[in-house]
Amino acid sequence: MAEFWTERHLCVLSTVRADGTVHATPVGAMLDVEAGVVRVICSGTSYKARTIRRLGEAAVAVTQVDGRRWSTIEGRAVVIDDPDRVRDAERRYAKRYKEPRPNPQRVVIEIAITKVLGHAG
Repeated sequence: MAEFWTERHLCVLSTVRADGTVHATPVGAMLDVEAGVVRVICSGTSYKARTIRRLGEAAVAVTQVDGRRWSTIEGRAVVIDDPDRVRDAERRYAKRYKEPRPNPQRVVIEIAITKVLGHAG
């Protein structure tokens, strides 16, 4: 399943709003098997980043689909704004997707993996 996460697929990150409803948004996500995390870069002003930051950490799921193949990774997410870690995530994003546009407000949502689900097709 790890190889599936190296292919270029957009993903959906799902978070839970304060009222208990789900907020799902398309993202680029990078799996780091060695660290046991998934990283998503985004603006620190985005709803997903604000939601996770407000909670300190949050239960989330990130899913990617390609035909009958799919994978969902669940975990605990935190928002990181350390410049070195943001640059590292940008580098990983560029490797999987493309060079991200400049964004001085960029942060990293780092998801510590607790569960992996999927179907190889």
